[in-house]
Amino acid sequence: MALKSTIYKAELNIADMDRGVYASPAVTLALHPSETEERLMARLLAYALHLPADELNGTLQFAKGLSDVDEPDLWHKDYADQILHWIEVGQPDERRLGKASSRAERVTIVSYAASTPIWFDGLVNRISRYSNLEIWQLPVEQSVALSRLAQRSMRWQVSVQDGWVWVNSGDDTVEIQLQRLFPSA
Repeated sequence: MALKSTIYKAELNIADMDRGVYASPAVTLALHPSETEERLMARLLAYALHLPADELNGTLQFAKGLSDVDEPDLWHKDYADQILHWIEVGQPDERRLGKASSRAERVTIVSYAASTPIWFDGLVNRISRYSNLEIWQLPVEQSVALSRLAQRSMRWQVSVQDGWVWVNSGDDTVEIQLQRLFPSA
């Protein structure tokens, strides 16, 4: 008998002053049986940080990710079904990055594990040709703190200003500053 996904629901209140995005989406996420809550929360954070300002060019959606090798964790597709933004959470290999870069206008990777520097060092010399690729590291301590906010039903206040992100859930607040790995600043 196959294990089933666990459903999480989140009400977000996003105030992203850096991008001028203000929204209050309600989202439903499925925690894949092989996925950790830390990865799930990294996916939710990626959603909050990449939500478009409007839906004139389509919507940002959770894709099948772990369940389908042809889909990312999130994608922003336009109404003609073209992939505008491919978003992965974790440490995809070079082949997957190439595939994503050829299929989407923009590709973003959010890596959250302690092994990120080792993964990135083994990849950096082979990805320079991907001009539409960005790689960010969610520092481990911040990723672990974010995972502690995981609940089956969540309300998050996400504020972004000057590259800093504050995620508030009830009495708990996690302060995050993603580190840009590629392209280098």
